[in-house]
Formats: sequence, C-alpha cells, structure tokens
Amino acid sequence: MTQFLHDERSAHHVFPPQEKVFASLDATSLSDTKVVILGQDPYHGDGQADGLAFSVSKGTPIPPSLRNILKELHDDTGAAIPSHGNLISWAQQGVLLLNTTLTVRGGEAGSHYGRGWETLTDVIIRKINEKPDSVVFLLWGAHARKKKTLITQPHHVVIEGVHPSPLSAYRGFFGSKPFSRVNTALEQVGHRPIDWAIPS
Repeated sequence: MTQFLHDERSAHHVFPPQEKVFASLDATSLSDTKVVILGQDPYHGDGQADGLAFSVSKGTPIPPSLRNILKELHDDTGAAIPSHGNLISWAQQGVLLLNTTLTVRGGEAGSHYGRGWETLTDVIIRKINEKPDSVVFLLWGAHARKKKTLITQPHHVVIEGVHPSPLSAYRGFFGSKPFSRVNTALEQVGHRPIDWAIPS
C-alpha cells in the first residue's frame, strides 16, 4: 500500500494531500465516535478533498452530492444552507466522516478502489462495532450498505438510504430525513443529539 501510494504520487496528482489522508480519524477518534457516515472515495477534483467524507474546505465550490446533502439538511431540520461545504463541525461532535477508500487519482473516480484501503477501513468499522456504547451508522447508497455485514452488535443502529448524488437523490434521498432520524436514534440510546447546523 505504501509503495503503491508513493508510485501514484510520483506519477499523478493524488487527493487528498498526504497530510489530510487521515483527517477523518484525526478529527473524530474512535472512542468519541457516536455516528458514522460512510462515503466511497474522496472527491477527485483539484483542491476538493479535505479528508472528511462528503466535505470540502471553505472557499471550495460545493460538489453536487454535498449540495444535495445540505438541501436535505435544511428541509429536514430547518438549518440554514451554508455558503461553504466544510463539515468539520460534525466531526467535532463525534460524527466520523469515513470514506472506505482514502485516496484517489485526480480526475479518476474510484481509481484507488481495491488497492488496500478497504482492508484498513473495514478494520475501523469492525473496531467501532466492538464499542460497548451504541453508534448510529448512516449508510447512503449500495456501496455503503454493503458494509452493513460488518455491523453485527445489536446495540448499534443502522440507517440505510439512497445516495445523495444527482443520479439518485430524487429516488428517495430527498425527503428521507436522515439527520432527524439519526438524532432520534441517538436520544433513544442516551446520547446527546448532533447539532447539524453548519457555522458560517
């Protein structure tokens, strides 16, 4: 894996930058994790990926999937649609924004799939599954839902839904109220709900 990434970075643009590859785990420790939102692989456009699934840095145009997430957030909770797409405020409250593949070649979605990252991220999901405290897993789309088999402990909560991409958002993502459903589940297991509103 290390050699593969070295070779890739030597020959191609790879996102996110090296120092942000593990940003999701830096922002949300496994011990603090209350919610897991699984993504697939990082954004592959220049300057987009910030190491948190679905998130982009302030000042970066909001990608279509994230724009749909923010629209549903507003429709679900009434939270204002922010002018940026940085989701660090969620991560700081215990929402692990984890892509199952942590790097991607620029301009080539899925290019690092099957290169070893999934082994690591499956281990992370299994470690969270071992937590004695209940965790809410939010699985959007077929790729994320495949990871449901790793979540075996009955005290965890799994919420499945349609992916927010423009290809599928109108087939059940819009109107699914994932954020209020997560908070309801958190309160039922004794956790404080997430403040989903994103600071400007």
